[in-house]
Amino acid sequence: MTQTQKQFGIFSLPVIIAALGYFVDIYDLLLFSIIRVPSLKSMGLTSDEAIEVGKRIINIQMMGLLIGGFLWGVMGDKIGRMKVLFASIILYSFGNIANGFVQTPEQYAWIRFISGIGLAGELGASITLVTEILPKNKRGLGTSVVAGIGLSGAVFAFIMKESFENWRICYFIGGGMGFLLLLLRAGILESTMFHTIKSKEISKGNLLMLVNNKRRFTNYIKAILIGIPTWYVIGLLLTFSDKFAHDLGVTEKVDPGKSVMWAYVAIAISDFMGGFVSHYFKSRKKAVWFFYSICIVALVLFFNLPNDSVDTFYFICALLGFGTGFWALFVTMAAEQFGTNIRATVTTTVPNIVRGSLVLTTFIFDSLKHNYSFIKSGWLTGIIIMSVACLALFFTKETFHKDLDFIEE
Repeated sequence: MTQTQKQFGIFSLPVIIAALGYFVDIYDLLLFSIIRVPSLKSMGLTSDEAIEVGKRIINIQMMGLLIGGFLWGVMGDKIGRMKVLFASIILYSFGNIANGFVQTPEQYAWIRFISGIGLAGELGASITLVTEILPKNKRGLGTSVVAGIGLSGAVFAFIMKESFENWRICYFIGGGMGFLLLLLRAGILESTMFHTIKSKEISKGNLLMLVNNKRRFTNYIKAILIGIPTWYVIGLLLTFSDKFAHDLGVTEKVDPGKSVMWAYVAIAISDFMGGFVSHYFKSRKKAVWFFYSICIVALVLFFNLPNDSVDTFYFICALLGFGTGFWALFVTMAAEQFGTNIRATVTTTVPNIVRGSLVLTTFIFDSLKHNYSFIKSGWLTGIIIMSVACLALFFTKETFHKDLDFIEE
């Protein structure tokens, strides 16, 4: 069965269900960053050990996302977007529940890896589905609704962390929400575009198609590079904001969970705005440049704090979040550049490679720490990341008016 040919609106049921799926995805994805310190300390680690072990666990989680991105992306083009959404949510819901029972950092790392594989299928399949069922003049707005509602999952994760003294309950809640979402998705049908090519004798979900053609390969690499500032900010600056704040001279203790929460309040707002900004400019690229500019200003303020107030620090974390609120935009841009027969592969792998790029980001950061301070290593890493991203965006073609009903030969 397929979605009918009727015109869906940006607040139609498929869009809202996709948004709720992303809500659960972000809740689980950011939960470790939010409860990293209390969960690892409950296993007997010191604050310093929690930093190093935390970096290792989050890198392992991102490797799971990277592997899952390729797995679910290929499956999304071969068997359908909705089947991937069902399978991935089952895996990460079980993973969430299993996280509530871990007793050692090693167990924690393995379960986060498995959860990461499951989480990898949610955003790409949702964005692919939404871009294919909405008319081209509404798809940017639709993906912004998905991101705006979805990204507030991080705020909910912080509220749960503050509401329950036992961090394990937060994981059980995540698993429960996943299975509830599974029931809500039962009535959502497949996209017409996928159904049209399903029986055709064409190559679908073929990873080689991304590398055997120069145009596709360069577009794919640029699509990835445009998004890497997001996880430099989230995975490095915000996750370890307590250490950065201490070294920057903030007098009060900073809670990394609160840094992530305030950043995601701003990210949810700006990601919701992103579709409307691109609609106003009639350009995806101009909208991303707008957010890049805010991100750069926020980075300058972060590493040159105007005072030692914890409130100022949290405000700058929120500003960083607002500046990285182009997540839906860059994933939509990726979807718009490729044909229906490999669109799910691209749209699922690109954001997960971006998430997985945190491994490379932390490698650059740790390499710089051999010669520089924690703070200087942080801003040098930022200069490298933002420079590469700006070059990729500059050489990317505009996709705002592109018709998506085509295939790759």
